[in-house]
Amino acid sequence: MVATLVSGAPVQAKPPTDATQDTVALADLPREARHTHRLILAGGPFPYEKDGSVFGNRERLLPAKARGYYREYTVKTPGSRDRGARRLVCGGTPPTTPDACYYTDDHYNSFRRVIPTP
Repeated sequence: MVATLVSGAPVQAKPPTDATQDTVALADLPREARHTHRLILAGGPFPYEKDGSVFGNRERLLPAKARGYYREYTVKTPGSRDRGARRLVCGGTPPTTPDACYYTDDHYNSFRRVIPTP
């Protein structure tokens, strides 16, 4: 899609990022992310009230799926006084057996698909 600025110069719109291109092995994630992943597979209990809530994918960085497919989980950030910026977003039903999980350490600005390790 091409847009035109006030100056009249054409600008190319940025296409959505394919989050499946960037990957990270589960074993290479921070310890706190690996712990959160274990909690997801166990069905909890989760330390934050919002953990397990529907992730709307409004940024459209993850593959398009029906609303309710993705759920978000907080990855604790040592020294942070709030939930911090790190999350695991997993998709699939039931949530304890996700089809795919994605890690963000910058509050949804970028994602890496998590590759499970045996």
